[in-house]
Order: sequence, then structure tokens, then C-alpha cells
Amino acid sequence: MSYDKHALKRIYDRTTGYCHICGKKLSFTNYALYGQRGAWEVEHSNPRAKSGQDHLNNLFASCITCNREKKTVTTPTARSWHGRRKAPLSRVQRKNAKKSNAIAGGILGGLVGAVAGPWGAVAGAALGAKLAHDSNPDND
Repeated sequence: MSYDKHALKRIYDRTTGYCHICGKKLSFTNYALYGQRGAWEVEHSNPRAKSGQDHLNNLFASCITCNREKKTVTTPTARSWHGRRKAPLSRVQRKNAKKSNAIAGGILGGLVGAVAGPWGAVAGAALGAKLAHDSNPDND
């Protein structure tokens, strides 16, 4: 199957440029360039061999190794080989998750820091928000 640059960009961006199976960072410019760093292919979550379609909601970016090892097994099975349960988040989902994490971390940090008084609450909130924002939302 051949994909135009626009379709490849949409597929790549669905997981913010990470393999949806193992989570490895991919390079958009190395599409189908086996042996290159970050090389990737379009992977059918529901394999074509099992009636999977070429619709965008079934297509994900995958490193070449994962795509070829997966063959016709289910995506959850392939992800489990790498200790993963879900695909990496899209850019929009990642941004929203980081914002939510920062708010929750700030609240929790403020509550914990309040034990040390008002300045502790402020410091705890700031630290909690920073740490939560910087955490990888794909691991939530």
C-alpha cells in the first residue's frame, strides 16, 4: 500500500512519532528506510490478513522490527511483549494529560507541603506541579 505525505504525517502524529507497539521514537523522514535510525512503517492494528482495513483509525506508526514481528497477532498481545498496554498519546492528548497531571500534582504537593506551613504549601504545590507535568503521560 502506498501512502501520500499527508496520510503519513497524520499516521505518524497519532502517536507523536513513537512506535505504537514498543514506544521507540521514530523519525518521520525515515519512513520505510530499513536499517536507518528511527525507521518505521505503517502498521495495521487489525491486520489485513484478519480483514483489517486501510482506514486511518486502523493505521499506526510502528518501527519496522515491531511491525514485522507482530504479523497477525493482536495489537494488545504485541504491546504486551514490551510491557505496554496502550499506544503513545497524540500531541493534543499528551498536552492535555500534562496539564491535568500538573494540576493534580500541584494540589497534592500543596496538601503535603502544608504540613510545613504556608510556605511549605507553596513550595510543595510548585514542586508537585513541575514533577507531575514533566512525567511521561504515556505511563499513566
